[in-house]
Amino acid sequence: MEFKDYYDILGVKPDASETDIKTAYRKLARKYHPDKNKDAGAEEKFKAINEANEVLRDTEKRRAYDQLRAGGYRPGEQFRPPPNWGQGQGYDFGEAGEGDFSDFFESLFGRAAGGARQGAPRPRRGRDVQAHVDIDLQTAFDGGRTRLSLDDGSGKERVLEVKIPAGIQPGKIIRLSGQGQPGAAGGPNGDLLLEVGIRDDARFKLDGRNVLHVLPVSPWEAALGATVPVPTLAGTVDLRIPAGSQSGRKLRLKGRGLPGPTPGDQLVEISIRVPLAENEAQREAYEALRTQFAHYDPRH
Repeated sequence: MEFKDYYDILGVKPDASETDIKTAYRKLARKYHPDKNKDAGAEEKFKAINEANEVLRDTEKRRAYDQLRAGGYRPGEQFRPPPNWGQGQGYDFGEAGEGDFSDFFESLFGRAAGGARQGAPRPRRGRDVQAHVDIDLQTAFDGGRTRLSLDDGSGKERVLEVKIPAGIQPGKIIRLSGQGQPGAAGGPNGDLLLEVGIRDDARFKLDGRNVLHVLPVSPWEAALGATVPVPTLAGTVDLRIPAGSQSGRKLRLKGRGLPGPTPGDQLVEISIRVPLAENEAQREAYEALRTQFAHYDPRH
């Protein structure tokens, strides 16, 4: 069998602290978890990460492993435990037990997980659960809390209050630690992975961190220029419409989109709305315009 360098598997140094090991394990476990990573080899990588953590998180196992590693073994080298290895350590060598560990691990620490009594199940982390939550655009802008009802798998619903960070975008994942499937044999619960969706908004269209608002203006406001109120996610602001604006022209309100390291902008698209002529005086006004602009052909 081949020697395994558990420090190399977790990407930590031999003098890494317990916190360093825990942080590295959690990061790699999230990356290679079979529920999340479907790449070829991800499951085997995940098992190797769990095995390395099983040794390095345990003070006694780590001390024994460090003594062995000090003998100059290198990853991939053929390995056999030294004579009388582990005597007096309390490990259950060769005992039947539960666990997806390599031959290398079992040759050092036995098959019973963690030196537990023969046949005792190894604590297993619960599976992560994936779910979807839809929020409105205003909540995505402001941040806040929203309630979510989930089926716990037994037909019963549980209600969770989820904190939404300000500026979150659709497709982002919110991880709720310990809210997934229960662990086995005393193992920790899995996590709940919430994919965020943002509902359509009547006033704004989302484009990355930018938002688009279509602003209706009158013909005279577009022709002569005007200052008009414009809604934004942070409240109403006054916007100057330049004289001679046409439908489709876009004006930018910098920093009025979704917040973030680089806040988005709000784009205001001009839409000229023509009022109906509802009486004789209004029709005469349009006739006067036609006379004054007889040379103008909007299709030219």
